[in-house]
Amino acid sequence: MRYILVIPSIDIKHGKTVRVVQGIPELGSKEYGSDPVEMARIWRAENAKLLHIVDFDGAHEHNLTNLPIIREICQSVIIPVQFTGGIRSMHDVEAIMDTGISRLAVNTMAIENPELFMKVFEKYGPSKIVIALDIVNEELVMKGRTIKTGIKYKDFAKKMRQIGIERFICTDVMRNGILGGPNLTYSKEVADITDAKVTLSGGIRNKDELMDVQNLMPDKIDSVIVGRALYEKRFPCQKMWRVAESGIF
Repeated sequence: MRYILVIPSIDIKHGKTVRVVQGIPELGSKEYGSDPVEMARIWRAENAKLLHIVDFDGAHEHNLTNLPIIREICQSVIIPVQFTGGIRSMHDVEAIMDTGISRLAVNTMAIENPELFMKVFEKYGPSKIVIALDIVNEELVMKGRTIKTGIKYKDFAKKMRQIGIERFICTDVMRNGILGGPNLTYSKEVADITDAKVTLSGGIRNKDELMDVQNLMPDKIDSVIVGRALYEKRFPCQKMWRVAESGIF
């Protein structure tokens, strides 16, 4: 039996590990320890197979001040690190890739500057570049989830699949960081219309909801990003259930 891959999220703001409500710092954030590098080591010690890093300073202020932290995380754990947040230019892409991350999740660039995105995608390929679909009421949002685009997520997913994208990260922004339960519909629809791999993000509260996602694995939803519920220890025996088969990355 294959298991759903649980990916701990490490959200970084002002150099610290936080949990930001709906991805928007202005709505409030809660600090979960001051050292993201130490947090990465903890998740690795608890058998995480992949980490998801969100740079909120990059996403909202478009700066690269957290790059040294990202580099240290990559050097401190022997598992792949996935990154998202504030990547707007080829220079940004090259700088973050140089830290040692294994995969970059792109949102704003793909929407706002498709020509540049294609250059990035052609350089690094589908194993390194994935698309983050941040969704509010079926509409994509960008720039740290602060700007509505008027673009329907299903239309954009189809377009990205046509150019060769092989994985999408689907986030229902309204449920993210508030323990509102996952939106299975968005992820399932993306999997159905693209036949690509999908990571569900946002809202997971407990093991029963993980099992709900597990039941969708035949539809290529093979992983979930979990933040607040993990930090608040809402799962029994976390070391036991955080299991994944090799090769899912």
